[in-house]
Parts: sequence; C-alpha cells; structure tokens
Amino acid sequence: MNVVEQKLEAVFRDIAETRMAGLPICNSALRVQAVGFREWQEHWVGVLVTPWTISLALMPGDKAPLKTLGPDEKMTWEFPSGKYEFMGLNEPALGTCQTCSLISPVIDIGRHEDAVDVARQVMDALFVTDETDAKRDADRKQMVEAARLKGEPVLDKPLSRRDFLRGSFLGT
Repeated sequence: MNVVEQKLEAVFRDIAETRMAGLPICNSALRVQAVGFREWQEHWVGVLVTPWTISLALMPGDKAPLKTLGPDEKMTWEFPSGKYEFMGLNEPALGTCQTCSLISPVIDIGRHEDAVDVARQVMDALFVTDETDAKRDADRKQMVEAARLKGEPVLDKPLSRRDFLRGSFLGT
C-alpha cells in the first residue's frame, strides 16, 4: 500500500467512525479501503470503498497539485475508457482531492469482498480503450461459441465494460 492510499484510508476511517457513524445510509458490512491506486497524468487515481459509497478518487501527485473545486464546481477528466465528472473534496486532514461517485448508497452490497471486487473491475475498465474493449468482446464471443459447440454451459450475455459501468452486473 502506498502513502496516498494509507492517508486516504486513515482520513476516511476517521470520517466513518465519527461523522458517518450510525447513519442509515451506511452499510455495516463494508469498511474503508483504497483499491488499485496508480499514477496517472502526474496524479494518483483509484477507487475508494466506504460504508456509504464507492467512488473514483483522484489525488495530487508529488509534482502536480489538483485544482481546488468549489462546492458547486465539477471537473471532467478523460481516461482511456471515456470522460468522467469529478467533484471537489476539500477535507482538511486530506488536502485537495477530487471524487467521482460510482455507487451510492452501497446498502445492497452484501460483503466487503464484493465491494472490493467491484472496485478492481472499475480500475480495469477505467483504462480500457474502445479498441481494447472491442477486441476483448470479440475474443469472448469466440470462447462462448467454442463452449457452445462443445455443449458446455455459456453465459446468456457477455458483460461489456459499458454494461458494468451502467450497473448491469447488479442485475439492474
């Protein structure tokens, strides 16, 4: 775990134990965890799992501060998979960072491990281009067809990156 993840987790653990403690939007099965953080365009990006939300988090790098956003300001960042809108988070103990809510509230997630799995899948999907996604879909279709021809069970429908980000993996 890197320093950015440690700091993010420490600050959000404190928030979970104080300001968010006992609120009905919190899922007691989940805990605070920073997942998959990596350097990107001189910043750090990863997924933050908390008992109340799963969000992309963008943290400043050593040489690249983030723009501080006001309460009503948003900033769009373009990742290989597309554009995402972030809001500012100006937590005194953390400093300036930006977040993009993915799932909120997280009441319907049954286990912490499931939330972490979602976070890992988000990080994988975030850095997939349309070209990579199309190749992966074509490869998946070939594998499904080969399994079908052998009489093996196959999924009714492969899960695309877009379906995942739309929440289709939850059955919605």
